[in-house]
Amino acid sequence: MSRVVRDIRDIKVQPIEPCHLDALLALCREHAAYEKADFRENGQVERWRTALFSEQPALHGWVATDGGKPCGFMTVTIDYATWSAEPFAYMDCLYLQEPYRGMGLGRMFFERLREFAVARRCGWAEWQTPPHNELGIGFYRRMGAGAKPKVRFHYGVEGKGVS
Repeated sequence: MSRVVRDIRDIKVQPIEPCHLDALLALCREHAAYEKADFRENGQVERWRTALFSEQPALHGWVATDGGKPCGFMTVTIDYATWSAEPFAYMDCLYLQEPYRGMGLGRMFFERLREFAVARRCGWAEWQTPPHNELGIGFYRRMGAGAKPKVRFHYGVEGKGVS
């Protein structure tokens, strides 16, 4: 990426719109590579259209654009905690292209996360990141987040593998 970012004020963080879905696919591909994870395209764009824009969305998302070009995104779902019997926000993805890291854009996304969680009466937000994502872990700690050690499992059902 050769673009030089001069001013964070040139970057807009807004809810994902249908016109962003193809760019979201490209950003997801980059995000998977950054996390050293496999990524396969299998019709996500149409399923995102339903998940994001239905009457009761299953997925909520924001995109950062620089001059109209997407350069990062965050997606969130609402989950429910059995022990506390309360809803919480689950940040599924937060990704910024490399030239946009360290500028305060992550803080802008976190403000959207906070506003979203408060508006939906969520008491907290959770997320996960690979242990090798030292840059992300440092950022999350600076934002005041603490880590809870757990092991993440995947379980394929109905003959479909989960990746």
